[in-house]
Amino acid sequence: MILVLVTYDVATSDKSGQKRLRQVAKICVNHGQRVQKSVFECWLPHQDLVRLRQQLLDVIEPAQDSLRFYFLGSNWEYKVEHYGKNPSLDMDGPLII
Repeated sequence: MILVLVTYDVATSDKSGQKRLRQVAKICVNHGQRVQKSVFECWLPHQDLVRLRQQLLDVIEPAQDSLRFYFLGSNWEYKVEHYGKNPSLDMDGPLII
């Protein structure tokens, strides 16, 4: 498993851009935790990361939109500092559904 920070900026000046924004957000919600409006922390095995990347690349318009992946690795605890509300989930803690 690897922690990847996914960030995006989708041009929303027309209806197709607004649709792309909703699609990108939905894909990211299905793979990670939203930590800011267009920033997601995704704790994924490699094959899920490959799938996530391809799904997002299939949606965005590279001439108008921006998509970034920051690979924080497995020792992410020492690379992320958070202050304020909405702290990140404890990825090693219990999962309660």
